[in-house]
Amino acid sequence: MMPERIVLVGLGGIGSQLLPSLVRYLAFRPEPRPLLVLVDGDAYEPGNRTRQVFPETAIGANKAEALAEVYRGLTIQAVTDYLTEANVATVIRDGDVVLLAVDNHWSRFLVDRHLAGLAEVTIISGGNDETDGNVQLVRRRGGQFVDGSLAEIHVEIGRATEAEFAARNGCERQAEQRPQLVVTNLMVASAMLNCLWAVLERGSVSYSEVYLDVVANAMTSRSWLRRVQPAA
Repeated sequence: MMPERIVLVGLGGIGSQLLPSLVRYLAFRPEPRPLLVLVDGDAYEPGNRTRQVFPETAIGANKAEALAEVYRGLTIQAVTDYLTEANVATVIRDGDVVLLAVDNHWSRFLVDRHLAGLAEVTIISGGNDETDGNVQLVRRRGGQFVDGSLAEIHVEIGRATEAEFAARNGCERQAEQRPQLVVTNLMVASAMLNCLWAVLERGSVSYSEVYLDVVANAMTSRSWLRRVQPAA
C-alpha cells in the first residue's frame, strides 16, 4: 500500500544514486502518488562529483533544494536541515516510509529512538564502507516492532553520541582515509529500492537485513522477525 509520504534522508553517495530510480518508479505508478520529502542540510561540493548524482549547476547549493528542483514534476518537499533532536518528530511522522541514507550513527540513533513513539512506520536504512555494506528494514506496526530496532540489529548505533557526530568521527572521517566507492553506493541504493518495492508492492518482506559485497558481487539476507509478519 502506497503511503502518503516517502521521506529520503541523506542525499550523498547512496541517496543521490537512489533518487533517480525512485522518482522513475513513483512517476509511472497509478495516482495518487506520495509526497516525496528530501532531507539534507549539506551543500553539493566539487569533491562530491565522483560518487554523487547532481547537475553541475548545483555546486554550492543545498542538496535537498537542488534535487527537488531537478525532479519538480513530482510533488516534492525539500528540508534543508540535518536531522536533530529538535526536528526529527516533524521530519518523520506516523505512516511514513523512510529511506535513511545517512553517513553517521548519531542520525540513525535519533531516528531509532523516535520510532518508539510511533504506531506505524517503515524505515529502510542503508550504509557502507569501501567495498561492503548493509541495508536494515525496521517496521512498526500497531505500536510494536516487527523486526528488531536499528540499535538492536547493530548495537553500535545505540552507543552513538552527538559529540562524535559534531567531531565528524564517523563515516566521513573514515572516507578521508579510505574513500567510498560509487559502485558500493550504487549497490546499497539498489538494495534499498528493492526493499521498498517489496514492502509497497508485495506487502510482505521475508528479511530484516541485507549484507552486500561488491568484490564478491553478492547479497545475503537474514531475518530479525519477532512475530508472525502482518501485511505491510
